[in-house]
Amino acid sequence: MQHQGKWDETAVILSQAAQSVEAGGADCLLICTNAMHKVAPQIEANITIPILHIADATAEQLLSDGVTKVGLLGTRFTMEQDFYKRRLVDKFGIEVLVPNEDDRDVIHSVIYEELCQGVVNAESRERYLDVVDRLASQGAQAVILGCTEIALLINQSHTNVPLYDTTKIHADYAVKWAIS
Repeated sequence: MQHQGKWDETAVILSQAAQSVEAGGADCLLICTNAMHKVAPQIEANITIPILHIADATAEQLLSDGVTKVGLLGTRFTMEQDFYKRRLVDKFGIEVLVPNEDDRDVIHSVIYEELCQGVVNAESRERYLDVVDRLASQGAQAVILGCTEIALLINQSHTNVPLYDTTKIHADYAVKWAIS
């Protein structure tokens, strides 16, 4: 549905799932993927429990670490559309850099053609690290791994550029929220 642009239909499916989670007694909801936060406003409109937004969790960690200019890797949807970037800019004052078009093509295709298929390729890792280096050379103080699968390919041991794994950050954020 993502690739067909059927975001409204996706929102309906996820809203129904969210209502089931809420009916089951959940105190909050996590959407455990960056790209699907595109439909978070529609889901929020259909439930009464809060959505703990993955971009908010990431932004709070970035600001806590003093990062105000960041590169963003993710699906083409996350890198090109405003639902994620705009939230970082407007709500948190974080400047967001995205890769150039050729690099966005690489990032996106590796996610869907390799990582989502369980394939971890050393050549793709090097291509990703080249993109990370280019973002750092443009002034990014850190890079957001803004797709939950990217951490399968690259991690902090591969680069000196600080990487922010949204999967881990989001999970930690939810635990802190739950016990507060």
